[in-house]
Amino acid sequence: MRGGAAMRRLARASPARSLSSKAAEPLVLARTCNRTGVLTLTFNQERKLNAWTTPLLKETMAAMDQAAASDAVKGVVITGKGRYYSAGVDLSSIIQVMRPSSLVQQIRDSNQLIFEKFIQFPKPLVAAVNGPAVGAAVTTATLTDAIVALEAASFNLPFAKLGVPPEGCSSVTFAEMMGEKNAERMLGPEAWVPTASEAREIGLISEVVPGEDAEVLVERAIAVCAERIASGGGRRFDAAEALRLRRINAEESAQLANAFVSPQFLGAMYDFNVKRKKPQLASFFYVAKALLPLWQPAPIKPNVIE
Repeated sequence: MRGGAAMRRLARASPARSLSSKAAEPLVLARTCNRTGVLTLTFNQERKLNAWTTPLLKETMAAMDQAAASDAVKGVVITGKGRYYSAGVDLSSIIQVMRPSSLVQQIRDSNQLIFEKFIQFPKPLVAAVNGPAVGAAVTTATLTDAIVALEAASFNLPFAKLGVPPEGCSSVTFAEMMGEKNAERMLGPEAWVPTASEAREIGLISEVVPGEDAEVLVERAIAVCAERIASGGGRRFDAAEALRLRRINAEESAQLANAFVSPQFLGAMYDFNVKRKKPQLASFFYVAKALLPLWQPAPIKPNVIE
């Protein structure tokens, strides 16, 4: 695969502080169950609803790399602290001021890397969704081997509202998982947000854990992961399927990056900031859209997956 500088920078993350640093408040908590060898990674930005900032993503991917390389870790559970699993990607943290063509390349490469990490992770991987999940937090979860969720969980994919295409392989895999009608309801203009029970009914998730206890949820997720380890099941997709998903991801990442400099996205951002009563940001997106013909870069192509 030929990736850009942004992908390489994100890949060269320092090890997760939860595993190796004395920092009082790591962004990703890590705890290993000695009985099963299952490592639990917990998003620890409760005040920000566990939104995916660049530092949190770096720590998460570094922790996954360490888990993949460790003989002591047999599988991984990912969950969130507090009432949210994750509010999705924090665009204000991810997007930096730079030349438009460089920005588009950065978005493509960074987005692709995030999903590559989930697709290529070599050990059983389970998502324990403790509350609302938004955007990439949903689509990465669907690239794990199982999703277990509390009743309070919900699954929100606001792509159409933002004027951007689906990502995380969802443009293909959602219809395969839940049928075209339900996939369109979630990914299209309706932007349907299923509850945990509804998500279980349509095949988006594996299991609903009754009650509100996040510890019970995590224990169940560890058990699901341990069962997969004991059966020797490994990941749910083989090398050929992983390659197919990687190619879908590469195509979607380029489409997403190009959409970020489209009139649809800029208009959606204007409307969003007007509703949030942020006039300065709203004005920025209004002007950016009006002047788009003067600065819009040429469409970028997908990275090559071989």
